[in-house]
Amino acid sequence: MSNSTISTVTIHKADIPSGGMKSYKQDDDSIILITRDDNTFHAFDGKCPHAGADLGEGLRCGNRVVCPWHHATFDSSDGTLLEPVATEGLTQYQFTDNGDSLTVDTAAKIDHTIANDQLKETHTVIVGGGAAGFMTAHHLRNTGYGGKITLISKDDKAPYNRPLLSKAFLAGNMPEEKLLLGGSDWAQKNNIDLCLSQTVSEVLPNERTIIVSSEAEEDKKLSADFLVVATGASPIVPPIKGANLDGVYTLRSMDDAKLIKAATHDQRVVIIGTGFIGMEVASALSQAGTTASITVIGQDNRVMGNIVSETVSNALIKLHEDNGIKFVLDATVNEITGINSSADENTDSTKNDTFSQVGGVTLANGEQIDADIVILGTGVSPRTDLLSEVNDPDGVQVDSHLQLRDGVYALGDIAKASGQMGRMRIEHWRVALQHGLVTAAAILKDDNVNSLDERVPFFWTMQYGKSLRYSGHANTPDHNILIGTPDTLNYIEYYFDNDGENTRASAASTLGRDKELVAFGELLRRGHAPTRAQINAGFDIIDQAHALSR
Repeated sequence: MSNSTISTVTIHKADIPSGGMKSYKQDDDSIILITRDDNTFHAFDGKCPHAGADLGEGLRCGNRVVCPWHHATFDSSDGTLLEPVATEGLTQYQFTDNGDSLTVDTAAKIDHTIANDQLKETHTVIVGGGAAGFMTAHHLRNTGYGGKITLISKDDKAPYNRPLLSKAFLAGNMPEEKLLLGGSDWAQKNNIDLCLSQTVSEVLPNERTIIVSSEAEEDKKLSADFLVVATGASPIVPPIKGANLDGVYTLRSMDDAKLIKAATHDQRVVIIGTGFIGMEVASALSQAGTTASITVIGQDNRVMGNIVSETVSNALIKLHEDNGIKFVLDATVNEITGINSSADENTDSTKNDTFSQVGGVTLANGEQIDADIVILGTGVSPRTDLLSEVNDPDGVQVDSHLQLRDGVYALGDIAKASGQMGRMRIEHWRVALQHGLVTAAAILKDDNVNSLDERVPFFWTMQYGKSLRYSGHANTPDHNILIGTPDTLNYIEYYFDNDGENTRASAASTLGRDKELVAFGELLRRGHAPTRAQINAGFDIIDQAHALSR
């Protein structure tokens, strides 16, 4: 490979096997990705549009180029987005075929813009400005929808990247404006009527109609040809005495994150909950370096106990302890205790109503932990109230296209959707983006886009710059096979529904073995996840993923 001008790069064909791909890093930090099928080549920007990963470090499985970091997936022939968490496809470049080599011109981009000329006389109304609502609107516009789109959000901010709140934003590594999905002018650029600080008080599914309430004006009725309900979830505040004191926080929104960021300076912080939100908040606040201390309290004897084995949990605990976090496990919080914050010395401090500020936490065993700030990482519950008449509170029952009934869709955290791994409700960002992509395709009747029947869940958690990634879904992590060494943050762990030798893995997690997890996800998606016996026999999961995809 050699540079001829700033924008052209010459690449030797023999470098790339048929059915494969290769990336080429440039002096200006850009990356070119080449895919090959026999004598047909394609050239792309090789950085994943989501977070900049080198796609050449991922896997190519058939026509699918899968990012090694967060499993965004692109078509190997034209860069089309097949799977989030990216929200855009790849930029494709023109090239000159020189016989034994190609000269790629990065200044000559192939225009894949689709005219917005479909369903021009229709109106799509989206309730909810989270990942699912955003992705529905975004993908509709990217794939030809020409009708009116109205997105109504209770939030006062345009759609933003919520997962980064408990990661880079709280750690002080990313400013607010960088979290906006699609950039600051996304709605205007895509001709989307973005209605912020609006509350939908009623949904009438049979009429595809909603009632919008506003303090400033009378309630208004809005009807649609396509109605998308993606109201998300609310943090669970457990019935702990003192949970309403000043200094107790949950983290769900940008405003929550800003309050926590400001309030925790030089304070003793207690985090209740050892799921991935609790662990990420501990990591982010530790990295910010502004607190006096951080203590994490968990009911179980492990962290992320419904996701990873005890061995992996212990490695995560050690990672946190090495960064100054204290753990109190196998513990139940009885009360968040208050202190008398009144300036009046004559105030009777024995009265509960004078205890307005957090002073500590009392455990069931009587132990007292001093605290100025308490953060609840105790899960979320789906906001299904608007559709409660047609569904149970555990989620809105929808099909694999997220359809509740003709022209009405429910997606994101509220959706109990039918899919390849059964009917389930999953509260993960990537799943919500999948829902938006699938819903947009359903509205446009685009049969080329896979439904949930051909997609698998995926999530990741970032702690101290280390990314634990998880593909699939397992009811328990306790029927597991662990390969590698979690203590050195280099492992892959497979999870099964039982201990049978011929049982196929239903999920896997990893730190440091990204290609293997990508391969597992592709095999799982195709119904060929490895069995316990195969893994124990030294099954080469990457070779198998390649073989099945050819």
